[in-house]
Amino acid sequence: MLPVMHRRVNPSLFNSMLDDDFFTGFFGDTNQGTMPAVNISETNDEFNIELAAPGYKKDDFRINLDKNVLTVSVEHREKKEEKEDKKMLRCEYRYNAFSRAFTLPDSANSDKISAAYNEGVLTVVIPKHDTAKTKPAREISIK
Repeated sequence: MLPVMHRRVNPSLFNSMLDDDFFTGFFGDTNQGTMPAVNISETNDEFNIELAAPGYKKDDFRINLDKNVLTVSVEHREKKEEKEDKKMLRCEYRYNAFSRAFTLPDSANSDKISAAYNEGVLTVVIPKHDTAKTKPAREISIK
């Protein structure tokens, strides 16, 4: 299946880098398995990344910024032990990890990025520089 090319009047770097066809071609279906689904939206003032990752704790997440690449990763280890008469009958280890990287556009103000984890959704807010914000339409008077 050939990737579908999307044309927009003002394409964002997020749109081209996170096109479903891009990820499906290289990584298979990214909404299956341990790769969390991601929603990215843009307003006049900011970019918002929402990562669906239920079952984790806030401390499981790491968010790093290196140059203009924002990386969200999780490393979660869980150990369960059941004992009977001091003999170990069963010991289970569970390890989950993933990493998602996002290239930030030049309009992103990387100094003011914030994040919150609530009800299984990690939300990362990336404000825009004031110079990148769209100014409202206005009429210019002729002198």
